[in-house]
Amino acid sequence: MHRVTDLPALPERPADSHKGTFGRVLIVGGSQGMSGAPALAGLGALRGGAGLVFLAAPSSIVPIVAAIEPSWLTIPLAEDDRGRIAAAAREELHDAIARHDAIAIGPGWGQSDALRDLAQWMYSTVDRPLVVDADALNLLAQLPGVLGAHPGPRILTPHPAEFSRLCGRDVAAIQSHREELAAEFARAQGVVLVLKGRGTVVTDGELIAINETGNPGMATGGTGDVLTGLIAALLAQGSEPFAAARLGAHLHGLAGDLAAADLSQPGLIASDVARYLPQAWLELGRSAPPRRTT
Repeated sequence: MHRVTDLPALPERPADSHKGTFGRVLIVGGSQGMSGAPALAGLGALRGGAGLVFLAAPSSIVPIVAAIEPSWLTIPLAEDDRGRIAAAAREELHDAIARHDAIAIGPGWGQSDALRDLAQWMYSTVDRPLVVDADALNLLAQLPGVLGAHPGPRILTPHPAEFSRLCGRDVAAIQSHREELAAEFARAQGVVLVLKGRGTVVTDGELIAINETGNPGMATGGTGDVLTGLIAALLAQGSEPFAAARLGAHLHGLAGDLAAADLSQPGLIASDVARYLPQAWLELGRSAPPRRTT
C-alpha cells in the first residue's frame, strides 16, 4: 500500500469553457423534515465547481429545496405517505441518471424497504461515478453481498458508526485501526473509502492518504452532506475517484478551518463550510501543483 502525501492537481478551467465543461451533478436526497441535507450537498457541489447541479427530492419538499438556492435545478420525485422517496421514483430517476456525470445518494433519505431497494438498484446498476453517504450507506449495510458488485466507480463516505455497520466491526476496533480496516474494506469491495473523523482516511486499498485539515467545530450536523456534494462535483469535472475524494476531503477541512478562524469553532455550522469553500479554493490555488490539463 502506497501512502500519498501530495494533493492531486486541480481540475482545469479552460478560458473557452461553458457550464457543460464542468459536468452535471445529480444529488438524490431528502425527506420530510430533512430538506436541508440535499441542499447542503447541493451547496457543496456548486461551490465545488460543478457546471450544473440537480437536486432530486420528494415532491413535497421541492419548494423548500428550490427556495434555499436559485443556482440549482430540482427534480420532484414520487414519495410515500411519510414524505420519503417512494418506489415509483425509480422510473423517474432512470432517465435523469443518464444525463449526469456524477451522482450522490443518501443525504436525508430516512429508511424504508423501498429506499433499500432503490439504494441497491442504483449501487448495482449505475455506471456513472456514485458517491454514497448517510442513509444509503446504512441501507446498503443490510445487503453486504452487493457492495463488491458495481459497474462504475464508487466512493463511500461513512463516519465510524456507519463504517461499523458496513464492515461488521465495532467502533472501538475501527478507531484503533482506522487505516488498516479502511484499506482492507476498500480493496475487498473495489471502492474508494472516505472514513471520516479526525485524520479522515482516504483509500482505494492500494493508495492511502490521511487528511490533515479540519477541526472539531465541523462536528455538527450537515457537514458530511457538504463533503458529499463537493466530491461529486470533482468527479463531474473529470477527477479520478481517489483524487476526487482526496482533494474533496482537503478542501472541505480547509474551508472549515477558514470558517472557524473567522467565526469560532463553537459557532460553526455546516452551511459555513460551503460558504468558505471559495476561500479554500483561493488558498489552495496559491500552493497547489499545476492544474490538470484537458
